[in-house]
Amino acid sequence: MDPLTHALLGATAAQAALGHRLGRQAWLPGALGGLLPDADILIRSTADPLLAIEYHRHFTHAFAFIPVGGVVAASPWLVQRRYRADWRPLLAAATIGCATHGLLDACTNYGTHLLWPFSTLRVAWHWLTTIGPLLTLALLAGLLLAVRRQSRLPAVLSLSFALVYVGVAAWQRERALDLQELIAAARGHPVVRAEMFPSVGNPVVWRSVYQSGTTLYSDRLRVVDSAGSLWKPGSTLELLFAADLPPAAAADARVQRDFARFSYFSSGWTALSDSDASVIGDARYSLSRDSFEPIWGIRFHPGSATPTEWVDQTARNRVPVGELWREIRGTADGYRGLPTAGRVDAVAVARDSGC
Repeated sequence: MDPLTHALLGATAAQAALGHRLGRQAWLPGALGGLLPDADILIRSTADPLLAIEYHRHFTHAFAFIPVGGVVAASPWLVQRRYRADWRPLLAAATIGCATHGLLDACTNYGTHLLWPFSTLRVAWHWLTTIGPLLTLALLAGLLLAVRRQSRLPAVLSLSFALVYVGVAAWQRERALDLQELIAAARGHPVVRAEMFPSVGNPVVWRSVYQSGTTLYSDRLRVVDSAGSLWKPGSTLELLFAADLPPAAAADARVQRDFARFSYFSSGWTALSDSDASVIGDARYSLSRDSFEPIWGIRFHPGSATPTEWVDQTARNRVPVGELWREIRGTADGYRGLPTAGRVDAVAVARDSGC
C-alpha cells in the first residue's frame, strides 16, 4: 500500500487504542510504526538488480518482526527522559502501528512474507490495489477528528469503515471468481489456476486472469447484482518458463537463477511483453488493457558481468479515471452480459483464439 495510507492506518489504530493514555500524541509513534517496515526499500545493489524486489515486503513485514519494529519506532521517544514515564503506552502505540503494516500489504496483489522465517509463502489476498483513495480519506478524516476533539470515537469509526470496506472487497472478489469460472466454462477452458485482481479504488471492477494449458486469459469484470454484472473479453498471452529461454540465456547459470527469483516474485505469472520480446514481465500487472505491457520486468544479457537488467515502467503507469468510472457505471464500450454455461459468442471466441 502507499506510504500515506500505511502511516494513517498505524496512526489511527494507535489513536483509537491509546488516545486515552497519550492524548493527542498517540498517533505519532503509531504513524512511525506504520511506516517503518518499508525501510526495506533501502536494501538494494547495483550489482544485483533483483535484490530490491527479493527483500521488499520481506522480513520487516513479518509477524515475527512486529515486536522489533515497535521498539525501533518508539525509540525516538524512549531515549528522551521526559517520555520515559509513558514508555509502555508509547511502545504499545508504535507496536500497534507496525502490526498494521504487513496485514494491509497482504490485502494487495504484491505478496508479503507474513510468516517469515517459518514459511517462504508470499501472502496476497488480492482485495485491494496499492492506492485506495476512499480508504485513505476515511482514515485521514477519522484521525484528524480524533486528534482535534481528543476523542477516540472518530478513530474507531474510521477503522470500522476500513474493515467494512476490506470485507466488501473480499466478498466481491469471491463473486468475481464465480463469474470467471462461468466464463472459462463457456469457453470450454479447463482452468489450471486462476486469480482476480482489483482495479484502483473500487471493489466493482476486476481484472480476471486464468491459465488454461500454458495460455493466460485476461478479461475485465464488472461485479454488481446478477442482472447488472458484465464482462469484457481481453487479451491472451503465453506463459514463459525456464525451458523456454534462448540457448545463450539457458547456458548462463546467473540468468537461470535470476529467472527463478523473478518467477517466484511474480508467483509464476511470467510472460514476454507484447511490444518488446526482450522483456520478461510480471503478468499480474499491465500498462494496457488490450495487450500485455508489463509495468516491470527483466531483460537478460547472457555472458555479461551483470546479465540481468531490471526494467521499470512504473513512471508510465496512468489510471484512466474517465474510462474506469464508465466501467463502474456499466457504460464502458466492449462490455456485455455474462455468457450462459457452455456457450460464448463468436466474437469472444475469435478474440480468445487470436484471430
